[in-house]
Amino acid sequence: MEGLKMMPLNVLECALCLPQYYYGALLGLGFVAYYLIDVVKIPLLVCAEGPFYDFLTDNLPILRNRFWPTLWCFEARAQTIFASVVRAKMMPRMKYRREMLTLSDGGEVALDWAEENSNPSSPVIIILPGLTGASQAEYIKCLIYAAKSLGFKCVVFNYRGMGGIKIKTPKLYCASACEDLAEVIDHISELHPQVPIGATGISMGGLLLGNYLAQYGTKAIGKLRAALIISVPLNLFEATKSIEKPYLNLILNKHLCFNLQRILRRHVPKEGFPNLDLNEIYKCQTVREFDQHFTARHFGFKDADDYYASATLHDKLHLIEIPVLCLSAADDPFQPLHVTPLKEIRNSRNVAIIVTPRGGHIGFLEGVWPLGEEQYIGKMLSQFFTAVFTLGKEHPAFS
Repeated sequence: MEGLKMMPLNVLECALCLPQYYYGALLGLGFVAYYLIDVVKIPLLVCAEGPFYDFLTDNLPILRNRFWPTLWCFEARAQTIFASVVRAKMMPRMKYRREMLTLSDGGEVALDWAEENSNPSSPVIIILPGLTGASQAEYIKCLIYAAKSLGFKCVVFNYRGMGGIKIKTPKLYCASACEDLAEVIDHISELHPQVPIGATGISMGGLLLGNYLAQYGTKAIGKLRAALIISVPLNLFEATKSIEKPYLNLILNKHLCFNLQRILRRHVPKEGFPNLDLNEIYKCQTVREFDQHFTARHFGFKDADDYYASATLHDKLHLIEIPVLCLSAADDPFQPLHVTPLKEIRNSRNVAIIVTPRGGHIGFLEGVWPLGEEQYIGKMLSQFFTAVFTLGKEHPAFS
């Protein structure tokens, strides 16, 4: 004790604080080790052996590089939320040339064309937003930035009631109703008969695109060269279970349900649509409840499960007749790796999936500070469609 009392105060303080610095250093080293060993990995490619597999491995350098998710937000929900916030701050409002397309039943949709850096012979990419998205959604602008840097022409398909337009008929949209998309694709094909056309769908947009390809089968050949679908819940039954898990997933679920109700309030008059109880719909707390009380009844399904059986893609992949590349994250709240239909994809001739170790839902943020205009989803689109449009029908994958 005498020795302790004689020790200078600053030396004693250092001795007492040393363990804190020591444990802090250990904690930091442990975090870095975890990040390097468990988080940073080369993406998983699942595809049947054959021409499409060879096409992807030969032409997508991104497959050989490790995915480095943003160090400070690599958790699934953090990626999902911060990706939206960061991109919204980073991406300015996109300028489009708007074309209003009247559909065969009198309904109306908006086609927003991004044509900067393109010419009449430029390939066209049709972009389908997510469930509540439109042409100014931040992830859409990421894709368009990547496409226009290569001279590609893009057109965003804004669904009925989306993109700031009012509905002309008492009908909205859902993941299994492909009639509107079929008319849009036919219209764009007629406008650009001599150039190759591809399509990209994000989340529900990818589900809608996949359903179109499955329903139309060989009829889609010649209309679309290939498709890229991003963060798509291929198995809707498993996706619904996953997004209903407490607590963070359920919060995202409720937020999405609120946005769906907001869209409905914007377009549906107080007297409502036929056979719909708006009061019941506006009480819904989850997407499943919304689909049960609105989507299923609005589109003539018995219930939400009947709608999901029609809209799910995991059991229809074998019907797709053009090359389709899926991009997903192993920790996507809507489709974690353990419910991703890898077996069905491996048995499909024309469908492949790239799964990054992290990335959330439409996240895929990478780097220390992900503020650059070049985003992972944009790089994926660039590499895939550059190869698709360059090699064209000459490659066995497209024959």
